[in-house]
Amino acid sequence: MNDIRERIIEPLKGEIDKIKNIQEFQVLKSKYVGKKGEISKLMKEIGKIEPEKRKEFGAFVNNLKKEAEAILEEGLEKVKQHLKEMEEKKSWVDITLPGAKRKIGYEHILKQTIRDVYEIFSSMGYKIVEGPEIETTWHNFDALNTPEWHPARDMQDTFYIEGKDNIILRTHTSPVQVRTMLNTEPPLAIISPGRVYRKDEPDATHSPAFNQFEGLYIDKNVTVGHLKATLEQFLTMYFGGSRKVLLRPSYFPFVEPGYEVDVDCMFCGGKGCNVCKGTGWIEILGAGLVHPNVLKNVGYDPEKWQGFAFGTGIERIAMLKYGISDMREFYRNDMRFLGL
Repeated sequence: MNDIRERIIEPLKGEIDKIKNIQEFQVLKSKYVGKKGEISKLMKEIGKIEPEKRKEFGAFVNNLKKEAEAILEEGLEKVKQHLKEMEEKKSWVDITLPGAKRKIGYEHILKQTIRDVYEIFSSMGYKIVEGPEIETTWHNFDALNTPEWHPARDMQDTFYIEGKDNIILRTHTSPVQVRTMLNTEPPLAIISPGRVYRKDEPDATHSPAFNQFEGLYIDKNVTVGHLKATLEQFLTMYFGGSRKVLLRPSYFPFVEPGYEVDVDCMFCGGKGCNVCKGTGWIEILGAGLVHPNVLKNVGYDPEKWQGFAFGTGIERIAMLKYGISDMREFYRNDMRFLGL
């Protein structure tokens, strides 16, 4: 009987190790313990055996079947474990490896610049005040000593709201100063940042929409010296070093006297270079003492109160600080540029 056992069990052990799925297992099980399998064939041979040996042979066949079924059961568990491992590998992640790198965004340069302006003027005691971008012509022009017939009004040609002759997109943030003075008793010191609009053709230094900030200081006995000292402090803190300021007489309808303000070139230290065109100075902003007519328009007594105002473009000072030659780069959303 040992030869019968080896003829069945040994091949079964060899074949069960090669099984990779349930279908192959079912075929192998039928081959050995199925109704027409190898062991079933042995059961049919009992009738041909001598009567006195049938009981022994029957017991042998039953034990052989149990041994074969045990081998098959063990093989089935191995197949199931193999299939489980294969499934896990499909969704397997090695948590010991570094994760996928994700690009981190940057704070926009204009946002950085506005934040820097906020921090500098807040440290000097100024309050940050914002206002609407859609304005009336009175707040934007008339209250600022620029009536409808004034030539300076054409220089700030802007966008009118259709069907509304007196509603426009503001050309500067000065209307915020007007609204603040109308609702605030002096003295006051404010910074008014925000987006403004003008009918400019887009190029390296112009845009129909850009960002600006303006400053206003109202108190008693205010002089040009206060204005110059304030601007020198701001420009020194923003650009670094120890900045000098040059005031060149100019005209703005809402200030008197008015000045174009230059700062000594931060690239060459005032010695002269291609940025400052050899002059040692760079035009940076406009400023002046608040015109008496503006004070009257908001209900301030110009005999009692004086003040100064100044303003410049956020893009302007950012371009100088970061060495940017084309302001259109601020609006193109190029990550290579934003990562400066």
